[in-house]
Amino acid sequence: MTVLVVDDESRMRKLIKDFLVQKDFNVIEAQDGEEALNIFEEKQNEIKLILLDVMMPKLDGWSVLRQIRQTSNVPIIMLTARGEEQDELFGFELGVDEYISKPFSPKILVARVEAILRRTKEKQNNVEDYGGIIIDSDGRTVKVDEKNVEMSLREYELLKYLVDNQGIALSRDKILNNVWNYDYYGDSRTIDSHIKKIRHKLGKKGKYIETMRGVGYKFEVK
Repeated sequence: MTVLVVDDESRMRKLIKDFLVQKDFNVIEAQDGEEALNIFEEKQNEIKLILLDVMMPKLDGWSVLRQIRQTSNVPIIMLTARGEEQDELFGFELGVDEYISKPFSPKILVARVEAILRRTKEKQNNVEDYGGIIIDSDGRTVKVDEKNVEMSLREYELLKYLVDNQGIALSRDKILNNVWNYDYYGDSRTIDSHIKKIRHKLGKKGKYIETMRGVGYKFEVK
């Protein structure tokens, strides 16, 4: 697990790093907001949590938080010397996961980090990766190569049915019965048009949906 520690005080970074390393975390350091954004842009897929100081030169913690939240929901714990209620409320409005005022116990900080990562992992249990196609069952969203793929409700349900039955050849009748829920009485070729649209939206990953001649379709990652 990689944690990005952002603080302009080198002693504070070292203190936090020492305690996190003891718990087998990998720690990346940044001494100001600009450096933090550059590192996050480069290592976004690697970083699992950010410890972010508020008062820093060049770019403060609030600005860093706003920019990161435009593209990522990575857990963020804000560190600040000010413990005013208004500051905390402001942080939560911007998308902070936790808020810790200095001075703090490093052991408590590490415990907070571990607790947030546990909760994050539990939330991700309904997110599955099918050969680079990421499907979030709770949010009913699809991503390919970290980019959101816009799908209609029926397209999403059809894709989900295919991946849930990965490796199984599914007839058009079976797809209609399970995705259209018996309430469709038109031509089964509507499935073909939906499959065509889904393949197009998935790009290169669309090849995972195979046409089974005389049967229907099968989803298989190769």
